[in-house]
Amino acid sequence: MIPRTRIRNIGISAHIDSGKTTLSERILYYTGKIYKIGEVRGGSDRATLDYMELEQQKGITITSAATTCVWNDTQINLIDTPGHVDFTIEVERALRVLDGAIMVLCAVAGVQSQSITVDRQMKRYRVPRIAFINKMDRTGANPFRVVRSLREKLALNPVLLQYPISSEDKFEGVIDLIEMTANYFAGEKGEIRVIESIPEHLRDEAKEAREKMLDQLSMFSEPMMEMLLESEEIPKEMIWETLRRATLSLQLTPVLMGSAFKNKGVQNLLDAVALYLPSPVDREVVKAIAISTNEPIHVYPDTEAALVALAFKIAKDEYGQLTYTRIYSGTLRQGQRIYNTRTNQRVLVSQIVRMHANKREEVESAVAGDIVALLGVECASGDTFCSEGTNLSLEGIFVPEPVMTLAIAPKKREDADQLSKALNRFTWEDPTFRVSIDPESKETLISGMGELHLEIYIERMKREYNAEVNVGAPAVAYRETVTQSATFDYRLKKQGGGPGQYAHVIGRIEPGEEPFAFENRVVGGAIPKEFIPACEKGFREAIASGHLIGYPMVGVKAILEAGSYHAIDSSEMAFRTAASLALKQAFAKATPVILEPIMLVEVETPNEFVGRVQGDLSSRRGVLLGSETMENYAVIRAEVPFVEMFGYSAQLRSLSSGQANFSMEFVSNKPVPANLQQQLMENGAHLRG
Repeated sequence: MIPRTRIRNIGISAHIDSGKTTLSERILYYTGKIYKIGEVRGGSDRATLDYMELEQQKGITITSAATTCVWNDTQINLIDTPGHVDFTIEVERALRVLDGAIMVLCAVAGVQSQSITVDRQMKRYRVPRIAFINKMDRTGANPFRVVRSLREKLALNPVLLQYPISSEDKFEGVIDLIEMTANYFAGEKGEIRVIESIPEHLRDEAKEAREKMLDQLSMFSEPMMEMLLESEEIPKEMIWETLRRATLSLQLTPVLMGSAFKNKGVQNLLDAVALYLPSPVDREVVKAIAISTNEPIHVYPDTEAALVALAFKIAKDEYGQLTYTRIYSGTLRQGQRIYNTRTNQRVLVSQIVRMHANKREEVESAVAGDIVALLGVECASGDTFCSEGTNLSLEGIFVPEPVMTLAIAPKKREDADQLSKALNRFTWEDPTFRVSIDPESKETLISGMGELHLEIYIERMKREYNAEVNVGAPAVAYRETVTQSATFDYRLKKQGGGPGQYAHVIGRIEPGEEPFAFENRVVGGAIPKEFIPACEKGFREAIASGHLIGYPMVGVKAILEAGSYHAIDSSEMAFRTAASLALKQAFAKATPVILEPIMLVEVETPNEFVGRVQGDLSSRRGVLLGSETMENYAVIRAEVPFVEMFGYSAQLRSLSSGQANFSMEFVSNKPVPANLQQQLMENGAHLRG
């Protein structure tokens, strides 16, 4: 068994089309996990980790895929994640459980919009990373510009460990600045790493690059700084140790380069994964909450301690539920009964498997640091599993809110049952996919992260469940909020033949930073303590549906200040109802506005079409943030309301003769213009987000 200090749980994340899956395929090939390299758009030779038929047809990664391979004496548990922002939940939950990551960047485009999202996710979960500048063979490749953008756009501290041997179509290999050798890649698939002396014409440049690298590293090592001041030779072991320590503490980001598609530089990246990324015993101590006391508890990667594990991803197939699980403490064995601290239920672990894409390898047990899948364990994504007698809850997974809604209906009556099964499964697997019923039209609504997200699920309904649906026009997930403070003083008083209802609440609402916040300022027992939670529940029920066009309210803080009660007629239900009606009363006086989702749009276009593209974005109520001109193309960034982006891909193709492409991601909700708000209120809301 490989020692846990030689295990690396890593993910590969990047902007779409940066070469993540191509890189993953080379990693599997060079580690001997596969014996034939597949490609993202490879016809019959398809990429191993893009195992879904839809992924193979569309040439994109839709769902994260896990596998395990071994490089020299290091076991690498690898998760390849999607690049498209519509499937960002896959990246989110992978980074939640991984110890380290490879951030892939295009040598031409550098830091792109989804790179910024991935960076934010890595920082959220404090995941140490290596940056890999891919596509060094492409026209316009410039690794030094990419390093600069890592520093300027992501506020990282990148340290370049290699120097390129030419670039673009002349890219041959890399110079290792630590060992000061030239690395070339021979053989049919680049499987033979050839190490030679540095070419004469690059020696001065390589020496200067090494001096810059050592100068950066010396800031994290006093012995190295002293040796540099004395002009002593720095041993490679000291460089490795300093790099590892600074990477694990998130103070440095090692940067390597290559071309996965041209089979160059991947072996060096694997060496770096083993040298600089953390093992399960190196990562920061995980925090959990003791459910009985609400106190924070540290969870250590001790195989002899009580079991603590997180179910981070759920998948269902014809064999039942597959629960991807990260074990943080203890040992899990087949036949063991474990405790789900959310449901308070004990479940039997009948089978434990390691995943290789969609293939399974059964194992008898798994220990702290392992990522495995459990068969037949019913649970939800984000559930915590513990040993008997341990009652902890691990931090959950951040789930972004949907931005788009569609109405769907089965084409034929016989499709209804299959459609229901599909919707149940997809909402169970994907927390960003929501299903609801419009209260007025009674239509079934599906909500998600964008057009592609919902398009994929509609296609899967047809392919996997033989359920064809009619699809309504897309609707934006608007929200409602307040812009100023307003008071409420609401008295519920009902009397009839039986028991009466009485509740009186006084307070105010105001704009808040969180989606909803509640503050209790009642003193002197004006409202008994046992009725305060009912008031909060009433407020929460009220914000579920706004009063301008019926979309949920966000950014509202409810402050309960006073009130009164009746010894006989007051009840939890009375105060819950009174609070709900009180908030609605105040909402109307608080100058409410409608919010719309705003997207960060990034367009790559040949220079000749820049004016057209910018003009079109402006006509869509877009705010241009700037552009970056490279050799023969430009990158334009703008913030555009999501409602204005429907059908944009076809328009962009027309504007650029099919040569431009774009990506977008949700940034924030902002108030709609006054004229549009009036129009929305007049038209009414037919879909609810």
